[in-house]
Amino acid sequence: METGGCRMGGAGPGGPAAITLEELDGLAEESPDSAYHSHGSSLEEEPAERMDDEEQERLLSYWQSVGRGHQVDVPREPIQQLTRNNNPQERQSIPFTLIQRKEKLGDLLYEKRQYGKAKWACIKMKEKQYEQSICLGFMKLMRYICEQNSSGLYLGITVPIVTIVHTNEAHSAMTQAVTVAYYLPEVLQDEPPHPFDSDIIIEEWPATIVYSRSFRGITNEDSIMREINLLAAILESPELCLRDTFIIAGYTNPAAANRHNEIWFLQRP
Repeated sequence: METGGCRMGGAGPGGPAAITLEELDGLAEESPDSAYHSHGSSLEEEPAERMDDEEQERLLSYWQSVGRGHQVDVPREPIQQLTRNNNPQERQSIPFTLIQRKEKLGDLLYEKRQYGKAKWACIKMKEKQYEQSICLGFMKLMRYICEQNSSGLYLGITVPIVTIVHTNEAHSAMTQAVTVAYYLPEVLQDEPPHPFDSDIIIEEWPATIVYSRSFRGITNEDSIMREINLLAAILESPELCLRDTFIIAGYTNPAAANRHNEIWFLQRP
């Protein structure tokens, strides 16, 4: 891996910033409400038939085009594997319990949720730019999902893909270190397949209460810092949350003009 650019060489793929696994099957953009209230259900459905060769080539061409923007080599096999296994009925949303919805004049300001204890496949990155860390981290996870694991099987798609980010105490800048994480499907929670990539670690995250606010558009350092400061201003007691650790959750196709993301504040244990 070259630290100056998001490149792994011929054997290691990479991808763009703010990517979600959901985009790989080319779904139409999802509404925030359906993601908020899925509680483990699948996202908006499309026909379950296997994509034809022309559609696979279209997706591969799209990913390779995006990859070139980040100096990334995107191989054919992982993209084909994901498109072969794109049955939306088999996708899972991360389950949670809704505790509270805070609204003002009919607009949803944020949700308070509880996520249960669960195992995640995580990779820590520290590239020069946020987008580089995300692209490299996500593509490594994609290879793990696409049979590069001890089971030799395609593991299935879960949404959202989340990214842990860190800031200074003043919320004026992000640090370079990020963690990209994939929620393991329910059937794999007890015995997660071992990653072949030693950079990927299976972690068990404790049950956590989060304050979640939806936002639209791209995710980069500027937009993330803006959303962090906005939610901090809205919360009645932001001091109850971690001051320097936040999560970005991505749900929809980043090629869409109005993609759906969330910023999560984590309540202190």
